[in-house]
Amino acid sequence: MTRWRPAAPVDDIREALLAGPAVPERFAIATLVAVDGSAPRDVGAQMLVTAEGHWGFLSGGCIEDDVARHGREALAEGCPRTLRYGEGSPWIDIRLACGSGITVLVEPVAADEPAVAVLLDGWHSRRPVLWSSDGTTRRAEAAGEAPPADGRDGLRYTRRFTPPLKLVLIGEDGATLSAAALGLAMGWQVVLVTPGGPDEAPLAGIAYHRGAPEAAIAAIAPDPWTAIAVLSHDREDDERGLAAALQSQAFYVGAIGARARLDRRIARLRGHGVSEAAIARLHAPIGLYGFGKAPREVALSLVAEVAQGFHAATAAARSAGVSISSSTPLSAVSR
Repeated sequence: MTRWRPAAPVDDIREALLAGPAVPERFAIATLVAVDGSAPRDVGAQMLVTAEGHWGFLSGGCIEDDVARHGREALAEGCPRTLRYGEGSPWIDIRLACGSGITVLVEPVAADEPAVAVLLDGWHSRRPVLWSSDGTTRRAEAAGEAPPADGRDGLRYTRRFTPPLKLVLIGEDGATLSAAALGLAMGWQVVLVTPGGPDEAPLAGIAYHRGAPEAAIAAIAPDPWTAIAVLSHDREDDERGLAAALQSQAFYVGAIGARARLDRRIARLRGHGVSEAAIARLHAPIGLYGFGKAPREVALSLVAEVAQGFHAATAAARSAGVSISSSTPLSAVSR
């Protein structure tokens, strides 16, 4: 029987660890360390397992409950396990629809380990973290400018954790509110900037600024994992906010508006001192091509374009191959 798993879409174990009032004292991490053939997830995908539940998915619903069971047994025994599913697995009753073979490392973890503190600090301080483990000993450190790609060297695997995507929306109309709701549903950090807006934010869980866009952007201090979208319509301060966004570190800057008015907008940006290189970064009009103009469609096209850009910006730091290690053991369970 199919069971709904609202926690399945969670794709970052840090989000699950920080969702409750406190980090669980003990938990298990299940990491996809090898894929032979095609599979729904890339190597490096993870699940978080506690005594009460599990988050994330590794193979489209085929193995998650079994991985969670092994995670709880690993917690009880205090020993890691390496699991093999699909091709080369002894469990013929657990089939992978893709026909591939995958290897999963399950490891028990204590919340007071120094590596966990570094990992969670990276989330809060918005700094990338390089995490590595052999299933027994975990290490975490700030990722350098050119960290190694995700991979497995001998017995240890390495995974790069980037800060969560932050979506900054400047505006107040239906498309803005729809984009904010979609961003929250994606698990992103959402910031709404509405100059002179109401006292209260329209949605729970978002950061809210009521001042001028350029002042708000200065306070937000966009980093390389921030996207900024100007969704207001011809406000006098639009271009000042857009100029500040284009001169920030944000990986994406977009603005709504007709193509016919784009040349005038670019001229005003030049008047604000924005360089040609920065102007070339502008996505205008925002969103992927082919969507309609209804507020929800504008929001969906924007969120899709931002997600596409974020994936492109972070994918290069991850392994380009389908397998972290060609020497991953094929044993179904090793202890």
